[in-house]
Amino acid sequence: MVDVKVPSVGESISEVTIASWLKKDGDMVKLDEPICSIESDKATLEISAPKAGKLKILSQEGETVAIGTKVAEVDETASAGASAAPVASAPATKAEPKQETKASGDKNFPSPSAAKILAEKGVDSASVQGSGKDGRITKADALSSSAAPVASAEASSDLKSLAQQTISSSFSREIRREKMSGLRKTIANRLVTAKNTTAMLTTFNEVDMSAVMEIRKKYKDAFKEKHGVGLGFMSFFTKACTAALKQFPAVNGMIDGTDLVYHNYADVGVAVSTPRGLVVPVIRNAESMSLAQIELKIIELATRARDGKLTIDEMQNGTFTITNGGIFGSMLSTPIINIPQSAILGMHNIVERPVAVNGQVVIRPIMYLALSYDHRIIDGRESVSFLKAVKEMLEDPSRLLLDL
Repeated sequence: MVDVKVPSVGESISEVTIASWLKKDGDMVKLDEPICSIESDKATLEISAPKAGKLKILSQEGETVAIGTKVAEVDETASAGASAAPVASAPATKAEPKQETKASGDKNFPSPSAAKILAEKGVDSASVQGSGKDGRITKADALSSSAAPVASAEASSDLKSLAQQTISSSFSREIRREKMSGLRKTIANRLVTAKNTTAMLTTFNEVDMSAVMEIRKKYKDAFKEKHGVGLGFMSFFTKACTAALKQFPAVNGMIDGTDLVYHNYADVGVAVSTPRGLVVPVIRNAESMSLAQIELKIIELATRARDGKLTIDEMQNGTFTITNGGIFGSMLSTPIINIPQSAILGMHNIVERPVAVNGQVVIRPIMYLALSYDHRIIDGRESVSFLKAVKEMLEDPSRLLLDL
């Protein structure tokens, strides 16, 4: 037997919660295959099988265990066919490819939690593109999936009837209580601490996104062909922010006791919403990266975040944060500072609005921007000037190239 123990996930973390088992008790597992998802107060990580063999689970989902605790065993002497009962007289048959793929845990094979969600939604796993290792369907994939449209009028009628029954029975006087996860506790504590320990204010502005949208439209195909990634808005905002941070270093600083700490680099955190909560992976030295490098890094970090594979180091020591509520349809918000940082930029949705240009009313794609900042280190003049600089660079992106 080979022990499966909870690894150290950070100096300040002494215990974790078993979030989910990706394999069942008694399943055969491969070397380095993810078998368990654990959740600390800062991140969700996976434990991989130390050897190939038969899995024996010792700790259950939802259980809180200390670092170093043995949560499972792998019997490396067991063979894949050891648990299968022999068939006396049946002729040998060749397994179908689809069955073989699912049995081996490869492409389009859902994790237990994903399988449960797909079953509840009535979605066939074969229709879902997995984003996990070897195409494995993760919980996030299952949550974002949707069932195929109903083919016949009869089936549509049955579905409508079922929907009416569901609506009439979906509300009740019952309550449901769930234990708060370690990650959710940390998010809650940090938000309250930010509100209670900083002199937080928010300043607003609007940006005409016409120029950025025109560049994306003109060069999107060539950009993707050359770099293998789409040209999104986040890279423009990240570059504009890093340029503005050079002009207003207090926005990129923080308070440490009685000292003011300024950074000569920009480690930009990008807020990512995951099924487990909000996490903020950090793009290191974003000021020295190209648009393509930023886009590639954002995709990498966002994918790892949604798969629960971010490390603690990837989420620590950012100097400034950008959050995009616009992807959820937010028109305007006041984001909360990601302490110990001193400022956070909130992006919002782009809406065509009437604006005055050279004395004429025209329709332009407008985004509202919000900068929340700690007034203890950042003065009102600096915050307003920083946001105005970001606006000007986005409305005239050539300023980014010329470093103006």
